[in-house]
Amino acid sequence: VKPHTRALDNDDDDDVDDDDDIDDPDENRNLKRALGAATLVAVLAIILAAVLFFDSSNSENNSSSAQSGASTNQEAAAVASAHDVGPAAIITDDPSCAGWTQINNSLANDGQGIWNDRDRSVPASAWDDKLRMQFMAAAQSMRNAAAETVGLVKLTPHRIVRELYEQFIAYSFAYAMHIQKYTPADDNFAGTANSAASALGAICTAITDGSAAARGPMVPPEGAPSQVPPVGNAANPQPFLIRPNPVCAQWKSALDQFGQQTAAWQNINPTIPSILWNEEQRATNYAAAQAMNTFAASLDQLGRSSGNPVWQDFAGLSAEYRRAFALAVPTYSPPDNHLANAANYLSTTVLGACAAVQGR
Repeated sequence: VKPHTRALDNDDDDDVDDDDDIDDPDENRNLKRALGAATLVAVLAIILAAVLFFDSSNSENNSSSAQSGASTNQEAAAVASAHDVGPAAIITDDPSCAGWTQINNSLANDGQGIWNDRDRSVPASAWDDKLRMQFMAAAQSMRNAAAETVGLVKLTPHRIVRELYEQFIAYSFAYAMHIQKYTPADDNFAGTANSAASALGAICTAITDGSAAARGPMVPPEGAPSQVPPVGNAANPQPFLIRPNPVCAQWKSALDQFGQQTAAWQNINPTIPSILWNEEQRATNYAAAQAMNTFAASLDQLGRSSGNPVWQDFAGLSAEYRRAFALAVPTYSPPDNHLANAANYLSTTVLGACAAVQGR
């Protein structure tokens, strides 16, 4: 994976890149490519809710309700972001980043030479011994990383960072759960988990490298969210999208169009600071910045139209990081590329979630 590679590719490639592409803050690595436009989809596990039947005793009903409410309140009180109900904004500091960096690096290193190169197009019914070992190792590594991330769900003071951790956990567990009867469509679970992980990696690296603090204050604030998702079970978060959403098609179309509009920008080496751009590079970056502002507004609106509070949060934060990068263009330096990557991975987390629920 090349340093500072622009993480943007929403073409018609159906394959989902996952574990080997996790953004590594320590090495300033970014994804070789973002989650492609997915046509194969995977069904999420059907979550069966246990229905408790009580007799006519009011006191028993009241006691059960009180205990449930107390448990919920205690769990929410243990989550640092429980009272974060404000608009999406650039994250300039987060105490969970140190822990995430360690988990992220460990997961990326686990796969090198072991399961990164597994053929994701082969279903479990056709695995040979080597492929079975690779897929099982990948699932176990993702399961382990997800379990280690539970503490970070409680630690971060930022609601949307918490939601990214939760979705990394949820989709990692979903992938592991499907591994015994794996089909290529199930790779959408891994791809979605990877996008969430890479968004977190880019957000944390933007903090470490200073681009978040330098550019964040320049970005106009987002509007307040129309709804905020409740604090759930940190140890067992659920995928935020469990059924097809009509906005998914519009979301994919917006990402595809943006990818086409910024194709020339994607080919510019992001390690070149603005002071060294030639005339063509400068014009391309300024044109891309205009496209980014338009794209940010579009994603923001689509997120609000989705009727899904987590989707709305990811859309809003992606829009903010797009705007931050656009504002950075006149004085661009290489660390600013993490802003663009954070924006992209937030948007492909939604794209992957859509792919995981559509078509079945």
